[in-house]
Amino acid sequence: MQFTAEQIAQLINATIEGNSQIVVTGFGKIEEAKEGELSFLSNPKYEDFLYTTGASLVIVNDSLVLKQPVKASLLRVADAYAAFAILLDAYSKLRVSHLKGIEEGSFVHPNAHIGENVYIARFAYISAGAVIGDNAIIYPGVFIGEKAKVGKNSILNANVSLYHDCIIGDNAIVHAGAVIGSDGFGFAPNPDGTYTKVPQIGIVHIGNNVEIGANTTIDRSTMGATIIHDGVKIDNLVQIAHNVEIGKNTAIAALAGISGSTKIGKNVIMGGQSGTAGHIQIADFTKINGQSGVGKSITTPGTSVTGTPAFDYVPMLKAQVIARTLPDMEKRLKALELELAQLKNQL
Repeated sequence: MQFTAEQIAQLINATIEGNSQIVVTGFGKIEEAKEGELSFLSNPKYEDFLYTTGASLVIVNDSLVLKQPVKASLLRVADAYAAFAILLDAYSKLRVSHLKGIEEGSFVHPNAHIGENVYIARFAYISAGAVIGDNAIIYPGVFIGEKAKVGKNSILNANVSLYHDCIIGDNAIVHAGAVIGSDGFGFAPNPDGTYTKVPQIGIVHIGNNVEIGANTTIDRSTMGATIIHDGVKIDNLVQIAHNVEIGKNTAIAALAGISGSTKIGKNVIMGGQSGTAGHIQIADFTKINGQSGVGKSITTPGTSVTGTPAFDYVPMLKAQVIARTLPDMEKRLKALELELAQLKNQL
């Protein structure tokens, strides 16, 4: 990467304060950046670093009023964080733009359909009938099962496993070690205490613009499909069980678990280590706090819950405050009981 302030300004629609021809070759956090690096400032808590940073170029909000002179040249935009995200996205695409072709040492079945400008790295395995869309990137160690489909511009990082018949849409990113389409947890108990496996003959269907974190697992359905709708963002180490459906633009943080046949609405936020019981519904725009366990359906959109079992967020916080005062309340209660007993003895 080597760009001038002027080139970057055109990309993010910024106004330049300072040297328009200054060159940057990398990125750095505002508190650590060195000369030749670009940084950004969006959180007011970090404003003091603007005046001491070694960065050559800093993206800032239009509304920022400087308290003192700065050494860096500035790029003023409406939203510094959003502009920086656009810039990083462009840089990421540029970084992989040279990846094209099928490397020696990979296996691509003759009956697989490979689109244009696809990159398939050494040690990847593409099974019979698989479909890889245009501009897809398949890194080393990826396994793509029979008749599985990967959409256009999607990226499967190292050691991703996409089982047979499962579908990934366009512009998806799947991080290393994720497993998509492994069997759902289906076992029928027998009278003697053993279990009979229930074959899982469904698929996983992942929409467009979905991102799936490292070592996340998404089970195939018993029948039909486990469905991840467009725009869903899933963090690392998340477990999604069979026949789950996750609505558009829902975000799920690390270590969350969703039990079988649960339906998650759109724009839901699930905090880290949260989880749900099976066969329930979570309404649109629900917020589930970290480590919360949801055991029954949430039917009102926009509800916020916390705790295990999960309760409405505000009453639960009040209950937690009261819980901390229980030892003192116990002492007062015992004192009142003693005083009441003494009054009874006087009657």
